[in-house]
Amino acid sequence: MIGKIIGAFAGSKVAEHTRGIGGPTGAVLGVGAAALARRLSLPALIALSAGGYFAKRYIDRKEAAKPAAKRAPARKKAATAKS
Repeated sequence: MIGKIIGAFAGSKVAEHTRGIGGPTGAVLGVGAAALARRLSLPALIALSAGGYFAKRYIDRKEAAKPAAKRAPARKKAATAKS
């Protein structure tokens, strides 16, 4: 029970920083990731983590090699005013 709650919380926080995924979707993915982590062996988890890391590096390098004109403009976060 606690693992599902922690997974949902972590998933919703990760979803805040990911385009196309909302808070509830991230929470569901977090619960699913926690359940998957319990069922997989340690070598399988290490292989999945390494695969994700290298896939991200590959995509980042591929995007960096594109000409600047074809890249999507960076999104700026709106500044919130504190009262």
